Amino acid sequence: MDNDIIKLTKESMESTLKNLEKRFTSVRAGRANPSSLDGINVEYYGSMTPLKQLATISVPEATQLLIKPFDKSCLKGIEKAILAANLGYTPNNDGETIRIVIPPLTEDRRRELTKQVKAIAEDAKVSVRNNRHEALEMVEAEDFPEDMEKGMEKQIQDLVQQYNKKIEDMLKEKEEELMTI
Repeated sequence: MDNDIIKLTKESMESTLKNLEKRFTSVRAGRANPSSLDGINVEYYGSMTPLKQLATISVPEATQLLIKPFDKSCLKGIEKAILAANLGYTPNNDGETIRIVIPPLTEDRRRELTKQVKAIAEDAKVSVRNNRHEALEMVEAEDFPEDMEKGMEKQIQDLVQQYNKKIEDMLKEKEEELMTI
């Protein structure tokens, strides 16, 4: 049972890291990244449809996204949805595809994005601490001998420190990416 608690805690912390990584990719860093359009839904025949289901999104150049819809009739809707998403992108519609040239980030925008990334990382740390709290409650509920309980608490705390370090490393990497011109 004791290994199950540690295993569950580790799995929860791993999912926190995966979520953090996913959230970091949605923060654009001056380079074209198709995942920056992930949250965009387009009105298509009366229902809201994710952009990924309506078109292929590619990166022909480092600062450009190319959206090629499967059905050309939804070009206007895609263009409208991108503008409404307020990502700072200006779509260029040529009648067959939509090109988005990613503007370079200003210094102020870089600082703003860095603050946003720090907040995301802090959310991940809070999640890790919540995982620790849940694990400690499970340990207490099990009525283990005192020495075993202390050993498990130490293992759980070691996991927390290990995952907080991983979060810090990911944050540092993302900050460097954002601040690089």
